[in-house]
Amino acid sequence: MPAIDNTHGGEAVSARRPSAMTSLVLRTLTVLLLLLGINQTFNLGSRFHLTLLENQYFYAVLALAIPMVFLLMPGVRATSGKTPGIVDWALAAITFVTLGYFIFNAYDIVLFGWEMSPPTAAVYASAILWLVMLDAGRRAGGLILGMIVLFFSTYPLFADKLPGPISAFSSPFRYVAAYHAMSLESILGIPLKAFANLVFGFVVFGAALEHTGAGRFFINLAFALLGHVRGGPAKVAILSSGLMGSLSGSVVTNVLTTGVMTIPAMRKVGMKGTVAAGIETCASTGGVLMPPVMGAAAFVMADFLQVPYATIALAAAIPAALYFFGLFIQIDARAAREGLSGLPAEELPDLKQTLKEGWHHVFAFALLTVMLLVLKKEQYAPFYATAVLLAVNQIVSKTDRWGKKELLHFIDSLGRLFATLAATLAAVGMIVGGLSMTGLAGTLVNDLLSIAGDSPLLLLIMGALTSLVLGTGMTATACYIFLAVMLAPALIQVGLNPMASHLFIFYWGMLSFITPPVALGAFAAASVANTPPMRTGLEAMKIGSIVYFIPFFFVFDPALIGEADWQNILLSSGLALFGVWMFASGVQGYIMGIGPVFSDRPYVWVLRLPLLIGAILIALPGEAVPGFGDLELLALGLAIMAPVIIAAFILNRRGLGRARPA
Repeated sequence: MPAIDNTHGGEAVSARRPSAMTSLVLRTLTVLLLLLGINQTFNLGSRFHLTLLENQYFYAVLALAIPMVFLLMPGVRATSGKTPGIVDWALAAITFVTLGYFIFNAYDIVLFGWEMSPPTAAVYASAILWLVMLDAGRRAGGLILGMIVLFFSTYPLFADKLPGPISAFSSPFRYVAAYHAMSLESILGIPLKAFANLVFGFVVFGAALEHTGAGRFFINLAFALLGHVRGGPAKVAILSSGLMGSLSGSVVTNVLTTGVMTIPAMRKVGMKGTVAAGIETCASTGGVLMPPVMGAAAFVMADFLQVPYATIALAAAIPAALYFFGLFIQIDARAAREGLSGLPAEELPDLKQTLKEGWHHVFAFALLTVMLLVLKKEQYAPFYATAVLLAVNQIVSKTDRWGKKELLHFIDSLGRLFATLAATLAAVGMIVGGLSMTGLAGTLVNDLLSIAGDSPLLLLIMGALTSLVLGTGMTATACYIFLAVMLAPALIQVGLNPMASHLFIFYWGMLSFITPPVALGAFAAASVANTPPMRTGLEAMKIGSIVYFIPFFFVFDPALIGEADWQNILLSSGLALFGVWMFASGVQGYIMGIGPVFSDRPYVWVLRLPLLIGAILIALPGEAVPGFGDLELLALGLAIMAPVIIAAFILNRRGLGRARPA
């Protein structure tokens, strides 16, 4: 399910423990929201001549989801863990009533263009909605996100007072409030539209998987398949965390769920704690980049690009495969270099028994994939997959069959996810609204092009660094949306592929989870492994190092996102795989079939540097280097790497290159 991490900018957003009455209200709102989403997806109301306008549906989603934010999430840290107070109940009621006003007047808003010429009552209601959405976004997304949304949503009020490049035409309060509340460019804009029309169903599917024991099944399946091989527990972490991360969409949550099993298993076979935690971080981060179900940003991307979500999933397949291939090679190389074996067979689950107990999870996952990628039924796919999963689970499962308690836990989980996503995405929509209202986005695009001198490479480097910095303080989805408005048009204008440009931003926004100083995924893994957070972050950065280059590979060569004929896709993928293999081997100092690469020599990184440079040149498409083609870069890369490989081979043959832990 494309969830959003509840940890932002180093600040944990903790949910309350609701009282019995609060739980009843929350569950009622959740069930109504679920029924509303199902009705909208399948257009059930049309049978009774009840069809909601698009803005009416969005207002209804917010009316049910946002009050839950005030009841679930504390306004200040001091009230964390306590039941909602009078202020929280008042804010929930005000939000519900205000959105009820917009639902009732939805037809007039569209017919008379209230976002441009609002009546006085609508201005007051818009101002109230603006304020409550600011607080809801802060509670759900953290203080840093709240401050960013506050600045950009109020920016149209004082834009003319700011200097130079960030100056723009200002607008009166009346118009700004109405635009935020009633246009389809702000609160009701692309982020909320993606949630209400697409993400909604995948949230339900992911929660259903979690509450039918899919997490335990995927971990057991990974242990049964890979637990016995060299470095087995680490490879288990990649497979299980990759699968669960793809479904949860949350890096930190994934680390804290699968990591509690995989990290101790890795340490048991002799792997250092920082390495085990780093591997889990990289695997969980990669899960959000892996189709068929990616993070919420991927669904928003589909709306930005006006393409089916299946197109995004297919485009992301080869880059995700390159990343996980690089992780596998690194782990295998390190295990070989340090002589780490797998777990004894008697300690591993039986594959046949595991599949017998959890085959329905695989079936539901396969059904979802087929409906998404083959039948192109992306709106319906998660609902059908959920229905099949729950029905089969009730029939065949002995340990995860639902009763009243399990059903209520499922509803509680859905409520938290709905509230967090709706509040965060609607608040981020106000960033887009502020930029849209002033036209600043277009101005900054021209400024970026001027600074970069129309150089795609310089613009990409600027974008990568900006994504990395923004990703430390904003959710990956918020970071992507901001840069999709500000940076993506500039990348496209210099001739880069639109899909590749958006994926480039998406990738770099996610990299903040493994990159110090604010490596949230690594810090979460460090808490599980009881290791120093900064050292864990540096180890995660080393293990996942290839992911810093993969976005540059596919943005210069659209064949790596499937936008070319099959011959070019095969050639580019083959070269990229070979380059990733050699790069990962160079980082760990061990090449399969060759052995250690100067692992017992001083200045080992200087000696391995030609291997890393050659690997990057091989994987890099010819379009990135003027005057070179793919085959020329392959020849150059091989020429640079050859002396290192030959020297390592000779030393190992003579017994002088035996592995030592680095």
